Amino acid sequence: MIDRSGLADFLRSRREALQPEDVGLPRGPRRRTGGLRREEVAALCHMSVDYYSRLERKRGPHPSERMLASIAQGLHLSLDERDHLFRLAGHNPPARGAFGDHISPGLLRVLDRLIDTPAEITTELGETLRQTPLGVALVGDLTRFTGPARSQGYRWFTDPQARLIHAPQEHGFLSRMYAAGLREVVGVRGPRSRAAQLADLLLDQSEEFRRIWDDHEIGIRPHEVKHFVHPDVGPLELSCQRLLDPDQSHWLLVYTAVPGSESHERLRMLSVVGASR
Repeated sequence: MIDRSGLADFLRSRREALQPEDVGLPRGPRRRTGGLRREEVAALCHMSVDYYSRLERKRGPHPSERMLASIAQGLHLSLDERDHLFRLAGHNPPARGAFGDHISPGLLRVLDRLIDTPAEITTELGETLRQTPLGVALVGDLTRFTGPARSQGYRWFTDPQARLIHAPQEHGFLSRMYAAGLREVVGVRGPRSRAAQLADLLLDQSEEFRRIWDDHEIGIRPHEVKHFVHPDVGPLELSCQRLLDPDQSHWLLVYTAVPGSESHERLRMLSVVGASR
């Protein structure tokens, strides 16, 4: 059963505890009250201001698990806080573990500060959970996919469009890397895991994947320097730095160009293109 009073108080306290800079928002000279405004939280949670406001006023519909997950992420809740939110709303908390989609507040704070940098947070299966605006401008909105297609490795072997952003000379290596990486996750998570289900799907759907899978390669790590072919700004040579959250097995990937290089100038052009779109 939903505890409307407890839910409203908890949401209000978490909102008031967050500062604009905590979530990558400008403070502005006219802000007189501490914490975030309701409209700012609603935008972070991808919901209407009216919907969120009614929850804080002990009214409105019974929020679904999906809506609660969005609220938990928008308010930068810890796992313990997220679980408490679910219980207040009358739901069992999601299972914890490497397969979870809830991003830690610390990792989100880092991402929120990368305003002028392409970056994304992914799961161990290559499912993109969050991107910076310049990350979307670089490779497109990768959070829109559902089902097995959420995995970049799955799309690599089943959707030719997934390869267009990468330089052709890297395609062979990337095929081996995705297959080896999936084999490694299957070994860690077991034959009944989502990783194993993904491998079974690819074995059924991709001849290329079957051929590479039979080689039993393991330990193929991503190259630090990646080569992209962007339809608007052309080729880009970017270094990729990776930061791991071991508790959730989430990766923060940050793409940068050497200052003064041609790729650095094209990345600057991409920020203009992305903003205009």
